[in-house]
This record gives sequence, structure tokens and C-alpha cells, in this order.
Amino acid sequence: MHFAKIDGKLIEAQPGLKALCPGCYAPVIAKCGTHRIHHWAHLKKACDSWSEPETEWHRAWKNNFPTEWQEIFLPDSRTGEKHIADVRTGHGLVVEFQHSHLDATERSTRESFYQNMVWVTGGTRLKRDYPRFLEGKDRFRSVRNGIHCVAFPDECFPSAWLGSTVPVIFDFRGNELIHDPKDPRNDLYCLFPKRIGKDAIVAVLSRKAFVDAAINGNWSPWAGKLADNISQASGEFQTMVERQQRLQANVSFEKFSRAMRFQRVRRRF
Repeated sequence: MHFAKIDGKLIEAQPGLKALCPGCYAPVIAKCGTHRIHHWAHLKKACDSWSEPETEWHRAWKNNFPTEWQEIFLPDSRTGEKHIADVRTGHGLVVEFQHSHLDATERSTRESFYQNMVWVTGGTRLKRDYPRFLEGKDRFRSVRNGIHCVAFPDECFPSAWLGSTVPVIFDFRGNELIHDPKDPRNDLYCLFPKRIGKDAIVAVLSRKAFVDAAINGNWSPWAGKLADNISQASGEFQTMVERQQRLQANVSFEKFSRAMRFQRVRRRF
């Protein structure tokens, strides 16, 4: 946990300090060792069952947003539990940062709970992740500026994220400093949950563009409009496929009918 409350103010962890958890008001202590990022920890069990150790990558991403939007406690009306959104903007968008492995069931549960959300996930968790993406990126088909179709998303992105019901943004740079402005790792790659046929849709955007859109409230309308366009295109694609299937069925039936007529003619002789 990045912040805890001392005298009603949100304070970062510092050696020797004690504070209260902003969500459950239980005592927390500052953990300021040399192996993990400085953080607050509950004296007893953490109040959020989804809590995970935080990395420098995680903290750096959160710090793109105002302090008052970070670590927002949200109640679960069904279970009474509280869960901490990494970031919840003033416009109601939840941004969750995930670098470690996440079980598909828990991922789905979080998406159902937060609903209006977007994932930002580290694309460098496994050594194979970025090389695989580079190989698949060569087969991107541009739809319009910054938007691409991907025929085989499983050849580009970790399979654990392909079933997500919300947009997933892949960050392949991690904490690395990259001086080449043309390096693909400088961009973010947003995989949308809807498909056009079997093709996935990926938007390529800069970090600044994403952060600005999330902060000023433009992300959800933009993503929603793009999702609607994908749905429309998917419907048109499905109509085209069904039309082709009907045409093929008619052609096959005509061939069968001609063959049967030919056989009847030959029997006469």
C-alpha cells in the first residue's frame, strides 16, 4: 500500500512511522527495507483479498495520476469486502496495473466488480513475451491511423489476457530507459475484447495520450465508440459470411441437381 493516514492526511511510508489504513482504519506499519519498494503493511491480515506486492513499475504507473485518485477503496455490496482500485479517476474509470500472473477466474471477477475499467499489464513478465509480440506485430493489418486488425492475437499477446472483457493495454518497456524514439516499446498496445470475425483489434497509442485521455475523461467515450464500430463491423462481417455460405450452399445444390439430372438422362439409354 502506497499511502496510509496519519492525522487524516495521506502519507507515504517512512521508516519508523505507524498509521491507519485508509480503507479499514486498522493499524499499518511502514516497511522500508532494501529489497522491496517502501510500503505500508497491515499488522494483521490485509483488508483487501486482492492485494499484491507492489513493484517499481507498478508505483511509477500510479504516480502518473493525482494522489487523491490512487488506491481508492470500493465496497463489494454482495460480500461486504472492500477492494482497492489502483487508480479511480474523477470520471469513474478504474485503471488496474498488473505485472504478475493473474488467474483467469480472478481477472474475470475483478472485471465484473469494477466494470468501467482498463488493464495496464507489463509485457516483460516472461522472457518470451516481447520477442513473440515483435514477430506477431509484423502481421498487423492497418485499419486506420493507429488501429490494426490482428488475425492471430494468441501469437502476439499472452493467452491469459485474450479472454478479458475490458481493454487490456500492454506495456513492453517496463522500467527500462529507451533512447531510440522509434523503438516499438515506447508505445502502448491496447487489445480490445470484441472481435471482427476472428480478428482482434489493437490500438497503438503513446503513454502520454493514454494518461491524458484517462485524466480528462476522454478514454471511456473513445474506447466505447471504437467498441461500437467494432460491433458494427463484426455484424457486417457476419452478414457477409452468412451470405457467402448461402451462395455456396446454392452452388452446391445446383451442382447436385445437375448431377442427378445427368444420371437420370444416362439411365434412359
